[in-house]
Amino acid sequence: MSRAVSLLLGAALLCCHGAFCRRVVSGQKVCFADYKHPCYKMAYFHELSSRVSFQEARLACESEGGVLLSLENEAEQKLIESMLQNLTKPGTGISDGDFWIGLWRNGDGQASGACPDLYRWSDGSSSQYRNWYTDEPSCGSEKCVVMYHQPTANPGLGGPYLYQWNDDRCNMKHNYICKYEPEISPTAPGEKTYFTNQPGDAHQNVVVTEAGIIPNLIYVVIPTIPLLLLILVAFGTCCFQMLHKR
Repeated sequence: MSRAVSLLLGAALLCCHGAFCRRVVSGQKVCFADYKHPCYKMAYFHELSSRVSFQEARLACESEGGVLLSLENEAEQKLIESMLQNLTKPGTGISDGDFWIGLWRNGDGQASGACPDLYRWSDGSSSQYRNWYTDEPSCGSEKCVVMYHQPTANPGLGGPYLYQWNDDRCNMKHNYICKYEPEISPTAPGEKTYFTNQPGDAHQNVVVTEAGIIPNLIYVVIPTIPLLLLILVAFGTCCFQMLHKR
């Protein structure tokens, strides 16, 4: 039984390598070639069932030596927007799906004037930069923050639901963005490169490394194990019955 499960899991990983991992950009870590700017990873999941809670997103980033995204200023916000635009360019198949960032509120904050001041960055950043959507944060039971990513949604009172921030319940399932310290070692052979614009700078050479694929597969493979076991039991039962009839 255990050998059969191992084979099925191995097949799932091979299938991922051939199709899933090329489609989901959660395996790509983006680093600037000047080795001064932070690295980032956009973890987007096509399947809603594969998206994660705030705490799961935070742990996923930390397990790879990063943190859930903190934003220091408008320039960094615009840089992330540029990366998301590149991520969702026509032909990628990527559509609506908000992204967890590392801002959250540890407290009730029932007073409307006090609530926005209670939000803090989970990585300890002291940044006071905020990019709230109109009438946000709404507070109450919504204590964790997402960056809106709803390209197909009609504009609301505050304009399009793109890249602005909204507080949400921490157990909701979303995509997420990780942030890492700048890479200090040269690019390894075989890594892909492309060019992107960084606000205020000329074209920057950006190194994209295939990193973090296996940790993110945890959210895809592990939930399927009970189903795989059920299929194996049913298959074994059928085989036993066929052999018994003979």
